[in-house]
Amino acid sequence: MSGKLLIFSAPSGAGKTTIVKHLIEQNFNLEFSISACSRPKRVGEVDKFDYYFLGVDEFKQSINSNKFIEWEEVYKDQFYGTLKSEVDRIWDKGNNAIFDVDVKGGINIKKQYGDKALAVFVMPPSIEELKKRLLLRSTDSIENIDKRIEKAEYEISFADKFDKIIVNDDLDTTLAKAKKIVEEFLDN
Repeated sequence: MSGKLLIFSAPSGAGKTTIVKHLIEQNFNLEFSISACSRPKRVGEVDKFDYYFLGVDEFKQSINSNKFIEWEEVYKDQFYGTLKSEVDRIWDKGNNAIFDVDVKGGINIKKQYGDKALAVFVMPPSIEELKKRLLLRSTDSIENIDKRIEKAEYEISFADKFDKIIVNDDLDTTLAKAKKIVEEFLDN
């Protein structure tokens, strides 16, 4: 059995995780596709719930064993990817998969699944607002935030490769737009 895939990508801090969590709470038969990563767990994160925490060596072994739909070395020795087994697990249950992935990962998933996937780019209202959000999150050092901002400027250049773009300038409006886009896609 196979369902559909909803892909939400954005620069770090643009709001994609908040949107995805909101959509999962709606009655769309969605299940979150848990990504794999090589980075250490952050405070409060749980293995096989937030991510499959593989470590660098195990992640590289999984790449060599062709276990990923897509993967990316986002930062040096910080790999993120989508395991093939994760989509199979979700579809075997009769659910649609929803992804919260990096921009290149989103593009790669869309390429592989075509019309079965809807790729949505979440755009921050501005780079200045994005930096403010990252600072308020208090999960990264200033150096890491600066790296994320530099990367965000690059990632925004890929927005036109997505099926839909949502500017997250007001959360309630953004959530309503996302819900409408998903309803239309799943009804087709």
